[in-house]
Amino acid sequence: MAEGEKIQKVLARAGLGSRREMERAIVDGLVTVNGRPAQLGDRVSDSDKLQFRGKLVSSNNEKSPLRVLLYNKPEGEICSKSDPEGRRTVYDRLPRLAQGRWISVGRLDFNTSGLLLFTNDGELANKLMHPSSVIDREYLVRIQGDVDDDMKARLLSGVLLDDGVAKFTDVVDGAGEGRNRWFYCVVMEGRNREVRRLWESQGVKVSRLKRVRYGNIFIPSHVRVGQWIELLPKEVADLCLTAGIEPPRYKPLATKEKEAYLRHSRKLRSKGQRH
Repeated sequence: MAEGEKIQKVLARAGLGSRREMERAIVDGLVTVNGRPAQLGDRVSDSDKLQFRGKLVSSNNEKSPLRVLLYNKPEGEICSKSDPEGRRTVYDRLPRLAQGRWISVGRLDFNTSGLLLFTNDGELANKLMHPSSVIDREYLVRIQGDVDDDMKARLLSGVLLDDGVAKFTDVVDGAGEGRNRWFYCVVMEGRNREVRRLWESQGVKVSRLKRVRYGNIFIPSHVRVGQWIELLPKEVADLCLTAGIEPPRYKPLATKEKEAYLRHSRKLRSKGQRH
């Protein structure tokens, strides 16, 4: 067995991006090991000098505590770090990290609102997004047009889209009646605009779309649009188990510590409010 760990895993654990993003960075020549350009498949140990964009990266297992933020994204924000058109991004309201960076767990398009997770751990982000993890995403969608049982059956059995067959694993009626109704629907993949494309393949129009759940994480009722909160250690551990990775070894918080943590979370959340 080759010694050390794969470079992309070390970089992801350091919070520099998801594993896939780090693989692209290696191909693009942004990573060096002992002064030489890294190659996909290379491994590093504690004695190697690993650099990303010219900055030294520790290859040992020490890292910042794993953190996860839940953000209630409004419509009209993009999921990129910056935008040439000057539009607001989902990163504008997030707190700064002393080390590493926030990594978005999937994306929501410009006109989609709702639950968006961020973490400083690239390995967790990669597992949560990877199709092999089979994590469901639930959306609340408003449909303009006639929806009958035959249409729902087709959406549940599978529809051929440009990038292959896609389907909902569940479709449940929500509020409304006639040609303007709400539905809850669940997908197991994170394809680009998948929910919209599935409904539009049936000749109806999506007028509103909001993600309300990712795996076992729901948007709490007190988190308004444009606000974020930090997940508690127990919630982070549960999310890690959902993703199929070893959760951090947190000590249970004493009552006073938990109260202090919640006060701190509320204070941070208030900084993310709309003004």
